[in-house]
Amino acid sequence: MRRVIILGSTGSIGVQALDVIRANPERFEVVGLVAGSNRTVLDAQAAEFGVADTGLGEIEAEQLVRDIDADVVLNGITGSVGLGPTLAALEAGRTLALANKESLIVGGDLVRGAASPGQIVPVDSEHSAIAQALRSGTAAEVSRLVLTASGGPFRGRTREQMKDVTPGEALAHPTWDMGLVVTTNSATLVNKGLEVIEAHLLFDVAYADIEVTVHPQSVVHSMVEFVDGSTIAQASPPDMRLPISLGLDWPNRVAGVGTPLDWTASHEWTFAPLDEVAFPAVALAKQVGRAGGSFPAVFNAANEQAVAAFHAGRIGFLDIVDTVQRVVDAHEMPGETVTRESLAESELWARATADQLIAAH
Repeated sequence: MRRVIILGSTGSIGVQALDVIRANPERFEVVGLVAGSNRTVLDAQAAEFGVADTGLGEIEAEQLVRDIDADVVLNGITGSVGLGPTLAALEAGRTLALANKESLIVGGDLVRGAASPGQIVPVDSEHSAIAQALRSGTAAEVSRLVLTASGGPFRGRTREQMKDVTPGEALAHPTWDMGLVVTTNSATLVNKGLEVIEAHLLFDVAYADIEVTVHPQSVVHSMVEFVDGSTIAQASPPDMRLPISLGLDWPNRVAGVGTPLDWTASHEWTFAPLDEVAFPAVALAKQVGRAGGSFPAVFNAANEQAVAAFHAGRIGFLDIVDTVQRVVDAHEMPGETVTRESLAESELWARATADQLIAAH
């Protein structure tokens, strides 16, 4: 029986994790639940699963992770506010099922330094796929990681064709049902850029050896190419319950959690190179990742401000990544050593600088 704490329990990841646990009561026990602000839904979840320990927000999440005995902490919080709970879970010795990619990207070496080997289990479908494929060979045998991207709702469009797209159009993702920020990030491909940085930090593979390919069917979730020329891919219908279940009980698989592909039917899977002129966010993310330090935190914070401004009608769709680029170009590291305090300082600077650029737009 795995004792599980779920952070972000009322969001998409948290709700689907509870689906997995509800179907496997002999395997998982929920011992803690934390939501962002929705107390009504949180209380209903706690009543259903018999959970006495609940909380709201980042501070209560950190406290609960430290105080409650658990095997696994699933961090499904959205945004860089997940950094504190991520570090708390690692310092408490819990297995961290990580769906909050921002905490790893922003925290970088702080998070990696706090983690023991194998303590972080990725829940993003792409990184779960890579983790599964990596079991086919040794680290020395890995040639490249290939992250797949659906391409979002604007796949195939030029920059000129995306100039006037609306927030509603940006939220019409063809495959996944996600929150406002993540869905918008998938439309700009900022999300894929963040995932490139995450892949580097999780698997210690150089940025030059991490590629992105556009795969609109979202069935092949990512691939690992090995030195002998073979490529191992993980394929399944798009359903986050599968990578969530692996995060909860890695490396063990949970029977029946996902629907397998129907191999008696015909399938067409396509792959295409990423158009980096129309979608420059991935190249910018690699630049930021190579720079390291506080640059990924600045990238993420500026993007969050720009996404909010886009949905408020203050800037256009293309201005999101353009604003992030300008903030990154203006950033200077506040010091040689990265701490939580210096990261917070850099994030505040990035948000203020992005707001100034947006106001002047």
